[in-house]
Amino acid sequence: DLSYWERLEPLDLLSLQRRRERYIVIHVWKILNEVVPNSVGMQFRKISHRGIKATVPPFNHQAQGAISTHFESSFAVRGAQLWNSVPKEVRDCQSSYALKMSLGKFLYTVPDEPPVSGYTTTWSNSLIEWKRGAGVQLNLGEYSFTP
Repeated sequence: DLSYWERLEPLDLLSLQRRRERYIVIHVWKILNEVVPNSVGMQFRKISHRGIKATVPPFNHQAQGAISTHFESSFAVRGAQLWNSVPKEVRDCQSSYALKMSLGKFLYTVPDEPPVSGYTTTWSNSLIEWKRGAGVQLNLGEYSFTP
């Protein structure tokens, strides 16, 4: 009886969560490059040594607690955070094909251990959490995970 992680590995598949985050990063790239409408009002800024970063919208701290949860999980916030968590070399891709190839290469370097019922974990498995907690960085032009 294999766990979810053990079943994904031989199939060379990313978890559903990681695939969803991949799609969000691709959609943010499409917004940036005006392939799709920017219906959420996402804003970007170029930082010379860090590339193009998305601006995370500010939260109204006077709002109720339940609103905070919805705000944090909104596409405008989550998309900006995910976009900012991938390396500059991924964000700087000029075509959707290059983005998908570069993003795929990067994603396979980040541990993919989704929370599964019956198992305990300290991570949410999000790219955002891995970036904050473990430090995903670029090493000599190749993507590598550094604990």
